[in-house]
Amino acid sequence: MAFRAAVLRHIRLPVQTLKPTASRAPSQWSLLRLFSSHDDHLTKEEVIDRVLDVVKSFPKVDPSKVTPDVHFQKDLGLDSLDNVEIVMALEEEFKLEIPDKEADKIDSCNLAIEYIYNHPMAG
Repeated sequence: MAFRAAVLRHIRLPVQTLKPTASRAPSQWSLLRLFSSHDDHLTKEEVIDRVLDVVKSFPKVDPSKVTPDVHFQKDLGLDSLDNVEIVMALEEEFKLEIPDKEADKIDSCNLAIEYIYNHPMAG
């Protein structure tokens, strides 16, 4: 998986610049971004900051306890439903869909950071 993500970060596809017109919906601009080069890929620091912000904003979390190494259940006392809600909030924040099989594995800030940083479509 890490190899695949590394390769996808370096693939460059030609992109045609389009002028906005009434016939082109905003969704077409989103589609263009999908095929653009990944020079705009998030830095690790951006991912860390945004993941931590999402976790800190969770109602049951004491923000002072949130670090990149914090475990949702062991360190923050969250239950499995809270874990699911945090993963859903991360999906919304980064505009991506995490498959259930992968989402079930994300039980800490560190795992969330690694998954999102290595995801080629995280934005």
